[in-house]
Amino acid sequence: MIDKNSFTVGIISDTHGRLPDSAVTALAGSKLIIHAGDIGEPSVLEILETIAPVFPVKGNMDKGVWAREIPNSEIVNHGAVSIYILHDISEIDLDPAASGFSAVIFGHTHRPFIEKQNGVLFINPGSATRPRSNYLPSVALLKVTGKLLEVQLVTL
Repeated sequence: MIDKNSFTVGIISDTHGRLPDSAVTALAGSKLIIHAGDIGEPSVLEILETIAPVFPVKGNMDKGVWAREIPNSEIVNHGAVSIYILHDISEIDLDPAASGFSAVIFGHTHRPFIEKQNGVLFINPGSATRPRSNYLPSVALLKVTGKLLEVQLVTL
């Protein structure tokens, strides 16, 4: 059972069909996992499900029968936090602060991004397999204690 007051959310994105062992190791201990799109293959989600419940969203590269049931956006409410998930932040169609979200998680750019805006924490974990620019492959861990959110970028 997930402790609703203190838990860790594993965040991964842009795996493009591959899931490095280092990502699995980094996400171990997470109470839930968010995949922010461009999953690439259903086997990625199957492996992540062996760690914790997974909340995926569809990325622009997720095509085919296996991806049809994956939503374009997702809301995760747990404990005192509400998290909005989508792949491409440029497609957000709501005001996260006005909607009461604690965090917005996204992918697509293959570049890590962590910034608080209007009281909402925006997190892009970067790409676990295909980083861009001079970034290293990475995932993120979101530590939740009550309403307090602390994020850590983990390079792989």
